[in-house]
Amino acid sequence: MHQKTGFPPRPLRGVRAVYARQAGCPSDFADVTVDFEPGEEGVAFESSADLSLRGDATPEELAEFGAAVADGVREELAALETGTTVAVAVVLRAIGVHAMDSHPGAFHRAGRLAVRNALSLARPPAGPERLQSSPES
Repeated sequence: MHQKTGFPPRPLRGVRAVYARQAGCPSDFADVTVDFEPGEEGVAFESSADLSLRGDATPEELAEFGAAVADGVREELAALETGTTVAVAVVLRAIGVHAMDSHPGAFHRAGRLAVRNALSLARPPAGPERLQSSPES
């Protein structure tokens, strides 16, 4: 019997995810910083009122990119192993765009990557390795 675990186990703030792929033209670029806060069961997503923008984007593009991040976050969280209860409020804090290479697909991938990065941060740190004691002479 597996014990249920929750995500996130604690606030995970300032989680950055950069998705950059250059394989010709066009390329892919998305840079996001999000907070993962424990919340109600499920996934609540919002953009911060003081969202930091690196680069230039219209309000319509920002809305489209933010929606793509939210979709990527939800998709990645839905793929977590059985027994994980997701109860999270996700806040988009910063977004970086490139004039030519940013598009919704790149931000979707960045949303998925942000969850993976948060999961890595949520794992308990490995304890210090135990040193072998040498016999005293």
